[in-house]
Amino acid sequence: MEYQALSGGAFYTHGSFWVFVAVAIFALLAGRKILAAIASMLDARAKSVSDALAEAAQLKAEAEVLLADAKARQAQAMEDAKQILETAHQEAASLAAALAAEAEATAKRRERMAVERIEAAEAAAVNEVRAAAIDIATTASAALLRDGLGVQADATLIDHAIAGVPGALRA
Repeated sequence: MEYQALSGGAFYTHGSFWVFVAVAIFALLAGRKILAAIASMLDARAKSVSDALAEAAQLKAEAEVLLADAKARQAQAMEDAKQILETAHQEAASLAAALAAEAEATAKRRERMAVERIEAAEAAAVNEVRAAAIDIATTASAALLRDGLGVQADATLIDHAIAGVPGALRA
């Protein structure tokens, strides 16, 4: 048996030619459908990739806005913290000055009270000396009146009373 394609004659009279034509027509018709389906799948994939890229770009822009906002809030928070620290330092300085002034006023008040106590003690001592001098003078006058001494005795008593004044002042 000899292969018909190799034998002479018109090529379109052989069955293999018509099989080839049928396969070619089928390939063209089916190829269009398959290529159209592949092209639509590729277009859909390209669209989904394009949409994903657009969404990623939008998310990136939103993230950049959020980052800028966060940096601005951080800068504002740092500025607020600096102002709070500055205010705290000022308040601490004013409080220290107020406490120093109050301590100085308290020291002056205590000093004034001590001076007043000393003055009161001095006045009491002076009053005691006066009372002692009065007692000595009274005792001397009573003794003079009782004894009725003369001028010489009077001078001796006065000298004795005067000599006793410093001892009475010390007591």
